[in-house]
Formats: sequence, C-alpha cells, structure tokens
Amino acid sequence: MTSDESRESMTAHGSGRGPQRRQILMMGGAAVAAGSLAAAGSTTAFAQTARRGSTWDKTFPRSRMVDHKKVSFRNRLGIELVADLYSPKRLRGRARALIVGHPFGGVKEQTSGLYAQTMAERGFVTLAFDASYNGESGGQPRNIASLETFVEDFSAAVDYLGTRRFVARDRIGVIGVCASGGFSLSAAQIDPRLKAVATVSMYDMGRAYRDGQGYAPVPAERNSVAERKRALAEAAEQRWVEFEGGKVRYGGGSAVPLKPSQQAAADEFAEYYATPRGQHPRSHPLSLTSLGAIANFMPLAQIELTAPRPLLFIAGENAHSRYYSEDAYAQAPEPRELHIVPGAGHVDLYDKVDLIPWEKLTGFFDQHL
Repeated sequence: MTSDESRESMTAHGSGRGPQRRQILMMGGAAVAAGSLAAAGSTTAFAQTARRGSTWDKTFPRSRMVDHKKVSFRNRLGIELVADLYSPKRLRGRARALIVGHPFGGVKEQTSGLYAQTMAERGFVTLAFDASYNGESGGQPRNIASLETFVEDFSAAVDYLGTRRFVARDRIGVIGVCASGGFSLSAAQIDPRLKAVATVSMYDMGRAYRDGQGYAPVPAERNSVAERKRALAEAAEQRWVEFEGGKVRYGGGSAVPLKPSQQAAADEFAEYYATPRGQHPRSHPLSLTSLGAIANFMPLAQIELTAPRPLLFIAGENAHSRYYSEDAYAQAPEPRELHIVPGAGHVDLYDKVDLIPWEKLTGFFDQHL
C-alpha cells in the first residue's frame, strides 16, 4: 500500500475506528505504516538508496545553523546502527554530546531527528539513530521488537560518541522520546557513562502492553489478566505460522478489542504517523510476535542505580501517557525533576516546536553536562 493509498483507506473509514485502521496501527504508541515495507528486501533497498544519496529525507526542515552527516557503528551484538550526526558550525574543542532515541517503530528522520538538530543549534553534538531491526539500521528479521537490544543500542551510541575526538566522553547525555524514554532510563541504570537523562512523553512499553494492549489506558480500562493471556496466545500462535513460512503479521493483533481510552490513544498516534505530518517510508509497525518480549520489559526495575546522575521527566499536561512520567518520577532517586508542559498532549511533544520546552532541556543539560 502506498502512502496515498494508506491515507485514502483511512479517509474512507471516517474516524478510522474500524478493523482496517487497527491493522495498520502500531500497538504501543509508535507508528502507523506509511507504506507497506513488510518485506525485508524492500526495506533494505530503500535504506541503501537513501544512504548513498544526499537528499534531505526528514519530516522537518533542514537547519543552516548545524552540520549534518550520516554515520554508522556496531552495537555489542554486531548489528550495524545507522545514525544522523548533527554538530554546531564552528565547533571548537571537545563538545558535550546528546543521544536522542526515537519513539517505538519510529525512525531518526522524524521526532528524534528534530530534537537532535534543534539541540545541535544550541551547542551540543547530537546523534539520532535508528533502533536495531528498524529503519536504516541492520538486524534480521526486519521490524521486530527486541527490547534488550533497543537498550543496548543506547550504550552502543555512547561507545561511538565517546571515541570521537571532538566529543568530551565524560559529558554525554540522552533524550528519550516516548518508548525511548523507557529504553534510555533502562540503559542509564546499567551504563554510568550516560551522565544525564531527559525523557519526553515517556512510555513504559512493558506496562503499556500489560495494561493497555500497547496503549496507555485510564485505570478503569486496564486489560484484565484474561485479556492479557488472550493477546499473548494470539502472538504465540503466530510464531507457528511464521516458523512454517507464513505471512508476517504486524501490530498488536485483534484478540483483544481496544477500549475507549486505548482507541483514543491510537487515534492520536494516527494523526502523526498516518498523515503527511509524520509519515516516513521506513517507519513501520513492529511484528505481532514481539508482544511477549515487550510484555516482559520492566524499565524501572533498577532505577535507583541512576543516582547521583540527574533525571528530567517531561510530559504534556493533557497527555494520555502522563502517568508514566509521574510514576517514574515518584520512583526515581534524587536529583530528579518533573516538568509538565501546559496544554500539551502526548504527540504534541513530537514535533510542535512551540510547545516543546527547548529552554528547559537546554538548561538541564547546561547544568549537568
């Protein structure tokens, strides 16, 4: 399905609350397929073309205030990660650096790239990378979720930045947006080289799948144990299908119908990922068989190990996911800060530059890096 066909399909279904829209939604608040890149071959072909060319393929305009280049490096598992490196013009000496992680199923050409470029305008060397198995990064099969690997990717980014002659390796921080908020927190618990962590519209992906079929629900609409078991059984059955060569399924499945608050979150994500606002051909829903691995993820298990490094949690006042940041803040050791953005929803902080608290982020890293 092309991007135009995807938009036409959604328009034909009005508000999009039917099963066809649900099939293209990424459970867990990350992405809607802008185009059908389910086959690994087509994904790889696009990646190779993009990496050879110099065309600006981001969802945000290019800044003339920073330098940009595409780089690659390998994580501990040997998977090649592809990233965009942004640096201030007239860079002198060893600079402070920030790693920026994208939402679940997203790519560096979207939200994380916008954050990376903007923070480079403010004096930081920044790195926005594609998670393993996704985007232009390596790993087979394509478009699966391996959350241990996603956490490892942040440490691999520290490996890369800390060995650049223009980066001060003891002054590396991280911004994790949406799911990468949880991944970066998890990475900081085991990698003390991450000196300061800021999360934006944080999602705890394990909790999201356990409680809300991938979406943040209101408390009264959390999935029951029986519903969680039903969703896991569907994903387990799909493993047999794919093991025997059957078609790969993407998204969160259909065994458990979305409750109203979950559907509202799905609609909010679709306003970004399924429209020209945030669509990108390499942003793709992750596989249904990933559900079990996601449901086991608990990114706050050792949050006490982040001390004495500072943590900043940023969330929108009206965000359906706000409670993830509030609960993480409540569990976090000092020094910690919770910043609520007035009038903002969850996805607003992906790309609405007039709402994103740039001064708060800049001040936090100016103080702690």
